[in-house]
Amino acid sequence: MSTLADKLTALVAQAAEAAGYGDSPIPLEPCVPTNDPRHGDYQSNYAFRVGKAARTNPRAVAQAMVDALGDSELVASAEVAGPGFINFRIADAALAADLMERIGSATLGAPRIGEGKTMVIDYSSPNIAKRMHVGHLRSTIIGAAIDRIHRMLGYTVIADNHIGDWGTQFGMLIVAWHRWRDEAAFAEDSIAELQRLYRLFREEAKEDASLEDLARAETAKLQAGDADNLALWERFVKESLVEFEGVYERLGVSFDVVHGESYYRDGLQALVDRLLDQGIATMSEGAAVVEFSPEDGKGLGKSPLLVRKSDGAALYGTTDLATVEHRMATWNPETIVYVTDQRQQLHFRQVFAAAKKMGHTAPEYVHVWFGMVRNPDGSIMASRKDGSAITLVDLLDTARDEARKRVDDKSSHLPEEERAAIAEAVGVGAIVYNDLSQNPQSDVIFDWEKMLAMEGNTAPYLMYALARCHSLLRKAGDFEPGGLVLGHESERALALQISRTPEVVLQCAGTWKTNALADHLYGLAGALAAFWRDCPVLKDDVDPATRQSRLTLAHATAVAMSSGLELLGLTPLERM
Repeated sequence: MSTLADKLTALVAQAAEAAGYGDSPIPLEPCVPTNDPRHGDYQSNYAFRVGKAARTNPRAVAQAMVDALGDSELVASAEVAGPGFINFRIADAALAADLMERIGSATLGAPRIGEGKTMVIDYSSPNIAKRMHVGHLRSTIIGAAIDRIHRMLGYTVIADNHIGDWGTQFGMLIVAWHRWRDEAAFAEDSIAELQRLYRLFREEAKEDASLEDLARAETAKLQAGDADNLALWERFVKESLVEFEGVYERLGVSFDVVHGESYYRDGLQALVDRLLDQGIATMSEGAAVVEFSPEDGKGLGKSPLLVRKSDGAALYGTTDLATVEHRMATWNPETIVYVTDQRQQLHFRQVFAAAKKMGHTAPEYVHVWFGMVRNPDGSIMASRKDGSAITLVDLLDTARDEARKRVDDKSSHLPEEERAAIAEAVGVGAIVYNDLSQNPQSDVIFDWEKMLAMEGNTAPYLMYALARCHSLLRKAGDFEPGGLVLGHESERALALQISRTPEVVLQCAGTWKTNALADHLYGLAGALAAFWRDCPVLKDDVDPATRQSRLTLAHATAVAMSSGLELLGLTPLERM
């Protein structure tokens, strides 16, 4: 289903053709919402650009296009503005019809621009035998939101959790396991015991250097396929994945495949040998590197990618290139997306350039990078005062508990089980929304009071706005949407905001950023507040037709708000 902007853009193209400007070399750009609703709903700058290119008066071109529009069921008015812009106001009947068609669609009628296209997205990527911590938060929730948005637009999305499950740390764990393990502690909390063993190994190794030699030997045995070490490693992986899944379930995140570093281990040396044979990699001081020229990318000329160390060990870059090969051979995606923090920008520019040298030039490579999570005082939120890492489980539990205080205070009449579910949804939603409502490339400030506030651009505010819609619909009793008539400007403004939702989803997909959707939902909640203020629904003096129309608009708001919140990873609540 076309968006309102697409429909208007098509009208502009027809008007340009009719006005004699159909052969202009200027590409047609989509209509966009006006900055000031007093000037209309949408604006086109096409006439201005055509006029400038033709060295003629842009306002005259714009007027010619307006005159050529003729009668349109879509447009109530079209006016020339400024130096040659055209401002459009959508006809009320057309807007009502558009909204009704959208709320009958599971995707709000979002254009399926991804049909027939495959996208692989790599996000979260925690390390085995360690708890997920605050450092995994942004990759997980940003990646999941991008994942959902592209699925909504028709893409075949392969979500791949590239976990850290291979390397020298497992040799250390195996040595520590045999020397100091506590089976009872492992049975009670396996990850806590594995982390204790790892820390104990590092402490003991400071005093006994032979431990490092033992760890290297156990790592070598593991990589050679030793049955006992493989069995231990598999046990560590299994326990870790169980814990990860618990966190993902609370965040509403799921993956299509979980292919960690170990998945590619057997082919890494052969890959490096092939790169050397083909001249893509060269030897440098005993190590194998992929060198770049300025043509491979700005700033890469002095930054080779190390793919094999002088001791023969493969590295992250080697695994990442093997991963690209696997993904191209398995899914042949049009796009491969990596969601990591800002510190890995150079690494992925190197990987992308090396992959292209290997012949994988077809896909679009995207690195969605993000800033750090900070406390209100500006410090990086990474650890507690005692130096221990802040785990995601602790963070989610704290959010739930803080939300529970507010739920108990305001909704003590609700059953215990329902209050617990609301607190979980609001607490987790507050964390997720606080992140996704900001530009991902900016640092995120973690302030509990602001995140959980019932006013402002927060998850609780939006979730309450949705719950209020459901409350009204419950009071109304039996109801079927229909009969929508936009008789008041506040009704119209709300309907327009709802119908624009797919346009914002498209914008998020195009920019790889979700904050535009958060801003849109906040604007939708504001339009809803104006609707409540100006347009009574269930009062005795409201006639049946108006009551029906306004109930339909409340229902449509609930549909759009629920869809937007779910795309961001929040749980829509019917009451709070």
